[in-house]
Amino acid sequence: MQRGDQYIEPDNSYYRPSRDPNEGTMTLVVVITLLFVCLTGVLAAVYFKKITTKETLANIDTTDQSGYISIASPTPTPIPPIEPYQNPILYPGLANVNINKDLAIDPNANPAARGITQTVMMNRQFVEGDYVRQKPIFMTDPVFYGSIPGILTYRGNNFRNCASFGYTNIYRGALTQRWEFNGIGKKLASTQNFEWSGVRWTGQPLVAEWPLEIRAQMNLNDTAKHQQVLREVIIAALDGKIYFFNILNGEKTREPINVGASIKGTPALDPRGYPIIYVGQTDNNGGTNFGLYAYSLLDGSLLFMYDGSDDGAYRSNWNAFDSSPIIDGATDTLIWPCENGYIYTFDLNTQYTYGGATISMSPVVTGYKYMFNDNVSSRMGVESSIAVYGNYGYFVDNTMNLCCLDLNTFKMVWTVVLGDDSDITPLINEENGIPYVYVGTEVDNQGGKGEYCGAAYIYKINGLTGKVEWQTSESCHTFNGESSDNDQSGGCFGNPVMGKGKISNLVIFSFSMTSGLASGNKLVAYDKDLGTKVWEYNMNIYSYSSPVDFYDSEGHAYIIICDSIGQIHMINAEDGKRITYIQTKKNVGLESQTSSGVSIEASPIVYEGMLVVGTTSGSIFGIAVE
Repeated sequence: MQRGDQYIEPDNSYYRPSRDPNEGTMTLVVVITLLFVCLTGVLAAVYFKKITTKETLANIDTTDQSGYISIASPTPTPIPPIEPYQNPILYPGLANVNINKDLAIDPNANPAARGITQTVMMNRQFVEGDYVRQKPIFMTDPVFYGSIPGILTYRGNNFRNCASFGYTNIYRGALTQRWEFNGIGKKLASTQNFEWSGVRWTGQPLVAEWPLEIRAQMNLNDTAKHQQVLREVIIAALDGKIYFFNILNGEKTREPINVGASIKGTPALDPRGYPIIYVGQTDNNGGTNFGLYAYSLLDGSLLFMYDGSDDGAYRSNWNAFDSSPIIDGATDTLIWPCENGYIYTFDLNTQYTYGGATISMSPVVTGYKYMFNDNVSSRMGVESSIAVYGNYGYFVDNTMNLCCLDLNTFKMVWTVVLGDDSDITPLINEENGIPYVYVGTEVDNQGGKGEYCGAAYIYKINGLTGKVEWQTSESCHTFNGESSDNDQSGGCFGNPVMGKGKISNLVIFSFSMTSGLASGNKLVAYDKDLGTKVWEYNMNIYSYSSPVDFYDSEGHAYIIICDSIGQIHMINAEDGKRITYIQTKKNVGLESQTSSGVSIEASPIVYEGMLVVGTTSGSIFGIAVE
């Protein structure tokens, strides 16, 4: 896809409401008419009963004492009680997760119309004929994703819809900086012309509430190993290390794992509660290795490494894994797209006994690649994370394609060409038995060199057919340099929020650089059915960080969003009004205390009243949400 002319204005010509705006009025008329008919029928029945009760009683045995016929009501299926490891924000988990393959693919989303070619390889040998997975993947409602309490991957689960866990009851509307770790170092980039520092996009922390039986076998320090409850926060950084802290006070729980290569994306923990962390490197600055890693959290040892140097990879020299993986615990399968153009799955063959002192795996790799006749192979690859509904995986590639892939056959189901580049992760929400995919774009390919204003598009798309239900956009600014290294793009970089509780009718997007280059941000709540604006929250400073929704025990909704000068905003998600904000500071209480140079590009998490986020300046902050 080539960059076009400059000064393209946002284009909403493809905006389609999902239903007629007058439908509400017509529905009201129909409902009133039906109520009138029903009331007339009831009055007639009562009158008829009065004059025929004796005959009725003489001929009907199944009656109650009033003389009316007793009709048995079906017994509703009971909702199982919540398990201690399940996220109450997602409970009870009512998604049906049904893949209806009888629905016709939208003609505009048919991969065959773009001349798709598809290739599968197993253990680096190309597969002849059709591929069928021996252990079929089928992932259900995200409330069932994990078997321990925690935030275990980017945006929490296979629907990518929750970066918070547990309830947070707001009693004074305040954000308080509780702790800081400022020991993250720097690492020279492979280009040798700059240093990676701190934590950047997406850079989301993980949290695990490890059971005592597993902690007893881990290389934790004594305090962390033996305290009654440990909520361990884990964050990977661009200095090539994975750090571990107690979420409440920021104390180190164990020594860092030294991967040795810069990490920009978000790692993942094994959702079965197995002590394994999966992490991918972002740059070829780790010596001879360039790929993904799995480490034991019993002792920090490397379980396996895969370098992605596969024959036929479209970008065989770029094996970055910025994507945050998904693990299907039921089939022991790791699902992980790569920037080399392959979508990988690993049959892990994990050997682990709960509470045991050893763990091992011997993965079998399967890779899938594809090409359309209007794409360029040198630009293929995936930086976004994959979302999974049943056996369908949804991801955005580097050539503006939103793809739906059958993970059990490695056949492309549908693909939609977006209005521009996108690196955010698709968000899934099931509505009336249908999965819908929400996604947004940057402003990147709409102009030539220099600064211009373009359109950041957002979409709601039927996850079974690829039909665009609605599309709209916001004006955002961007700068295209002589090379991509000098670009500064606006648009959608943070992942959208799917409303729950009292905002279950909303989907919320963040737009960067809405006032000018490196200036302004807009958080916009849309009616998820219509795509119409409900509220917007304007910020002076731009943000690449993803907004996070969290809730109190009554379902009231709040949003946290961080900006590029280290401010953290807390917003009432029901009306878009700001509750408070805080300016994070380094070295609080010391003569060197400062807010200068603090920038938040990574995404935060909120865990039962504690917010954790990393910064580009090398600090990690723990913030109490009160």
